[in-house]
Amino acid sequence: MSQPVVTIPATASLADAAAVMLQKGFGCLPVVGESGELVGLVTESSFAAKSVGVPFSTFRAPQVLGQWLSPDGLEKIYESARATPVADVMVRSVVTITEDEPVASAVELMLKHDINRLPVVRDGVPVGIIARHDLLRMMIERQAGN
Repeated sequence: MSQPVVTIPATASLADAAAVMLQKGFGCLPVVGESGELVGLVTESSFAAKSVGVPFSTFRAPQVLGQWLSPDGLEKIYESARATPVADVMVRSVVTITEDEPVASAVELMLKHDINRLPVVRDGVPVGIIARHDLLRMMIERQAGN
C-alpha cells in the first residue's frame, strides 16, 4: 500500500485536483469531508469523455465532466470546469478495504469491481491506497527475498 495517502477536500476545485495528480503522478485522489472521512474518489477517468445515453433515445453522445461535448466545446468545458468543486464529479460509491484485511481480499475486491486502486481506511478515514502496481511490486520483492 502507498502511504502516506494524499487526499483532497470535496470543496477543492478540479484544477486543484488535476494539479496534485499531475505533480505526484497519481491516477486518483481520495476525496475527504470536513472530518477527514472518505466521501469519494476522483480519478483520471473523472476528467475523460464518456459515452452517455440521451434521455428517451437510443442515441449515445459524449460528455466531459457532465457536459455534452460539441465539436468545438472541449476547451470551453475544461475552462469552465477549472473552478468546479471535486464533489461535483467524484465517484461517490467507493469500494474500500481496512488495513487489517489480507492482500488476497484486496485482489478479490479489485477483480470483482474491476478497479485499479483500492483506498485503505481506518474508521472511515483513508490511510493508504493499494494500486495494481503495488501488487506487482510485492511479487517482485518476495521473489527477490527468496
